[in-house]
Amino acid sequence: MQHKIENVEALWPRINRTYKFDSIEKKSMPCDPHDPMAAYEVAFRLSPNQAKELWGKMLEAYKAKAEPAWPAQPINPFKKEEDTGCFIAKAKLRGNYGGELSKGVAQYDMKGNKLAPDFMLTTGSKVNIAVTMVPYNMREAGVSMRLRAVQVVEYKEMEEQNPFGALDNSAANEDPFGLPPVAASKSKPIEAKTFDDEIPF
Repeated sequence: MQHKIENVEALWPRINRTYKFDSIEKKSMPCDPHDPMAAYEVAFRLSPNQAKELWGKMLEAYKAKAEPAWPAQPINPFKKEEDTGCFIAKAKLRGNYGGELSKGVAQYDMKGNKLAPDFMLTTGSKVNIAVTMVPYNMREAGVSMRLRAVQVVEYKEMEEQNPFGALDNSAANEDPFGLPPVAASKSKPIEAKTFDDEIPF
């Protein structure tokens, strides 16, 4: 079942290439698409109404595919943000299925023009997301959203963080190394006649 999720906020997108979680680095890192854990993925923020609509579509897909032995209802994959009242969901595409590489996630601009494969979508950008609903019943029953394409509605520029704070004049004039003041030089001033020679250039 194909579905478009419209005008949501992208969170931690990793769709320019495949990534997997690195237990040493404690974060997702780029990896070869042949890796069993390789995937493209993007989380996104939904308003309560958007979450309700998407959940309804997921239930439709589940009921259309569910076998008699399956649970009556799938698990709800959304996580609620207590401070905003919004919900967080995730769409994902594995780098390969049974060893056959995925085609990746197509990215488009507002006019429908295809963006470069290595285009870096940013957190906070507004997007439309095309997914395929895939119901399943394994250790638990649910509906995964297999990521197909993303359209950038509003791109959010990455903000550069200034590592320096403001300094007042007194702080600016202090020696940052805490060295004692240098005593005034006792050497004699250079006599003016030193410069009387003709300058050779």
